[in-house]
Amino acid sequence: MYVLLVASAFNSLTQRVHAELRDHGHRVAVELALPDASLAEAVRGHQPDLVLAPMLRTAIPEEVWAAHTCLVVHPGPVGDRGPSSLDRAVQNGETRWGVTVLQANAEMDAGDVWASVECPVPPVGKSDLYRGEIADAALEAVLLAVERFASGTYVPRPQSSGRSRPLLRQEERRIDWEAEGTERVLRALRAADSQPGVRDDLLGGDWYLHGGHREDVLRGRPGRLLATRAGAVCRATADGAVWIPELRARRLPGRPAASRLPATLALADRLPPLPEVPAPPHSGPHRRTWADIGYREEGQVGFLSFSFPGGAMSTAHCRRLLDAYRTACTRPTSVLVLGGGRDFFSNGIHLGVIEAAADPAEESWANINAMDDLVEAVLTTTDRLVVCALGGNAAAGGAMLALAADEIWCRSGVVLNPHYRLMGLYGSEYWTYTLPRRVGPGLADRLTAEALPLSAATAQGLGLVDRTVPCAPEDFARETGHLAARLAALPATASRIAEKKTARERDEADRPLAAYRAAELALMRRTFFDPDAPYHALRRAFVRKERPAATPPHLARATTDRVSPAPTVTAATTATTIPAATAATTATTLPAAAATAPAATLPPPGVTGLAVPDAAPGPDCC
Repeated sequence: MYVLLVASAFNSLTQRVHAELRDHGHRVAVELALPDASLAEAVRGHQPDLVLAPMLRTAIPEEVWAAHTCLVVHPGPVGDRGPSSLDRAVQNGETRWGVTVLQANAEMDAGDVWASVECPVPPVGKSDLYRGEIADAALEAVLLAVERFASGTYVPRPQSSGRSRPLLRQEERRIDWEAEGTERVLRALRAADSQPGVRDDLLGGDWYLHGGHREDVLRGRPGRLLATRAGAVCRATADGAVWIPELRARRLPGRPAASRLPATLALADRLPPLPEVPAPPHSGPHRRTWADIGYREEGQVGFLSFSFPGGAMSTAHCRRLLDAYRTACTRPTSVLVLGGGRDFFSNGIHLGVIEAAADPAEESWANINAMDDLVEAVLTTTDRLVVCALGGNAAAGGAMLALAADEIWCRSGVVLNPHYRLMGLYGSEYWTYTLPRRVGPGLADRLTAEALPLSAATAQGLGLVDRTVPCAPEDFARETGHLAARLAALPATASRIAEKKTARERDEADRPLAAYRAAELALMRRTFFDPDAPYHALRRAFVRKERPAATPPHLARATTDRVSPAPTVTAATTATTIPAATAATTATTLPAAAATAPAATLPPPGVTGLAVPDAAPGPDCC
């Protein structure tokens, strides 16, 4: 079928629906519901078999739903209605929730039901839940609804009753630090973690608080800041304390929207002298405190986990993770698992921190070099096998970071965006070495040029990843632990490590890693320090969540997957399947002009095609 996706943004769920419908053989296109564009005219131009709205903040016009079957994905169980469904579920402490696919009609969220799927609600932030359990339930419901529609025989069920709940406004989100305990505070913070945040007064400023994690030891006067850790601040509650990783300044009249920043960076000179309290090493299950980087060992396997808000990795994030990686490599293990968390793996450089810097060009340069240092450390690890375990999505430099490993394992719900073009960048992280080594130079060119999301299943079929793990988000760490233990115990692992060292030496002799890095960074530097390069306008639009003027052509074009899979190779031979000389030519295969492509070839400002600033349906702020 020809399925048209109508969405307010090309967010994580829309990307996953796009990728998985293509996997099922459907032709798929996207139209963004924009205030200055006629959605009805756009739909008429497509003439789709079915209109599907994975994430929509506005109503579908009557002239559209009267002419076409329009299915809307609502992140709530049957009967739940309103724009803050997921926010209220998290804030109210629900343990079970669901997703409903219903038919659009004159009353919002009240149409006939085509499919509904329940899911658990673990104690995590709204955006993590949205990309995890909610997305899994949504895909199950969407695929069932599309199958039922295609059959031509299914009759959707009318809703017999429903409860419409109003927008969850800041008055209901507000935290009373003097009176409220940690559990209530955490629910409020988690329900607003990505957007809109919880508005609050802090150190004489008006801020939105983003994210919340429990602290089990530090105590103080309720509302006071107690300590800092890796850019986050610890704030006392009535009976404990919480860590708040990010803050966003309130938008001033006539000024662009501010971006979320590490809390200490946002507060800057307002921050009083506070102790920097590092996370306890190897804290284990007996500690309930927050850390964005952690390490543990089980037998011959080391697990280096990390989780940065939104998957963005600033210069400081990269350097701290590199230090932790180097320390992990001193341990007597034969397998090192990098990642393994349930949410984002990585989306590459931190555009928000770059935009807030006094000199964004210099910060861009520092950030990409810090990313390259980390990737180089992974590529040059020859005394053990390195596995990148992706429990959540990865894009741009984050996807290329994963390619540096010997094996890549993805949870089955992961979406990959292995490209940079839509941010006006050529890219670095040694991608001109690692991506062709995985899939061949032709497919590498196509993936980076088409700039479309890939499901984990398609990525495995193309040879981009080695294993998909079909499990719930909460189970991914445990499943990867079992798989890593089996890998370490295999008799062939020792020989693979020896072969890996030989292959690295051979590749280095053919063309040094430094040559790939120099070629990539020459183009990146040219873009960063050219004030007229599209990257700067695209970055600002991305960070400020500016609405585009139109749907990008690469999304509006109907697409199905016709990419030929890569030749079947084993993980042990991947490094040598494609000759190093072939990979060496890739730096010049894509024209240098890709780094400074004319604006006409780039998406409208505000739409990058990467993992956009993500959130569940609802207003950007309230």
